[in-house]
Amino acid sequence: MSGFIHLSLIYNNFDRISTYVDSDPLEYVLANTATHLDEEHHSTIPYLSTSNVTYPLTIQRLELESCPLTPPRLVGPIRVWMDAPTFSSLEKLYPYLENGGHGQPKDCKSRHRQLSYRIVIVNLIYLMNVGFVESMKLYPWQCFIFHDVDLLPEDDRNLYSCPTIPRHMSVAVDKFNYQLPYTAIFGGISAMTVEHLQSINGFSNRYWGWGGEDDDLADRVSTVGYKIARYPAEIARYKMIKHVHEEKSNPINKCRYKLMARTKKEWKNDGLNSLEYKVLKVELLPLYTHILVDLLENKERPKIRHAFNC
Repeated sequence: MSGFIHLSLIYNNFDRISTYVDSDPLEYVLANTATHLDEEHHSTIPYLSTSNVTYPLTIQRLELESCPLTPPRLVGPIRVWMDAPTFSSLEKLYPYLENGGHGQPKDCKSRHRQLSYRIVIVNLIYLMNVGFVESMKLYPWQCFIFHDVDLLPEDDRNLYSCPTIPRHMSVAVDKFNYQLPYTAIFGGISAMTVEHLQSINGFSNRYWGWGGEDDDLADRVSTVGYKIARYPAEIARYKMIKHVHEEKSNPINKCRYKLMARTKKEWKNDGLNSLEYKVLKVELLPLYTHILVDLLENKERPKIRHAFNC
């Protein structure tokens, strides 16, 4: 399990239509339209609950027209600032966000970069499943973006949306000279629909420590029969925040190779259907939703070490 926190960006009101092989022509992606679910939306505020938390979530009004097919104000390449802003400055910059980091356009129905979305903070892999399950209790989201927080986008044409097959979004990263390290890579930032995640049984719950989890996910995607969609490298560009691996706080997973060798045989029994955890707290903060859980590590981690002798 990586020591880096991930952001899971989740949103609704999308229909994915496109034909993809290894890269996504931009004109196909921009053909997304609002789904039939929009017809069921109304102006009332339903009360949704997760665990012991109940709170209102504003639904977009039915009479709103859909946002433009081509998002306005896209500029292409953007300058990346490496200095992290404070949370207080971000709260001032985005005062319209509802508690829990829920945002949506006010004058049109969401699609493309004009999203109805929520940001949920979790840790890597094991908690990705938790983030997915708990987020679906908040709202019937359609698309999930699993995002390393150390990757900063360099081009706003790299639309955060879900095509008909899983998308690998961080195609060209400065650390790797803006080239794919290997063709099967699916780590960094990935976009998947609810159907994709359910088809691959989510993420593995076996990875404690650093390494192997991204390749496990890629194996699940390929084993089910999905191809991986990618934008062209000149668009899907990212800068990586420099950091060093801290072995003490996030030791290398000595079981990773043994675990990966069994992925294709055992993925159906390791994932969403084998997830065990206990929710301790759900915080609806101004910019994001923070979910604190007990992963039952003292119970689960020894099982892995014993089973794989590592």
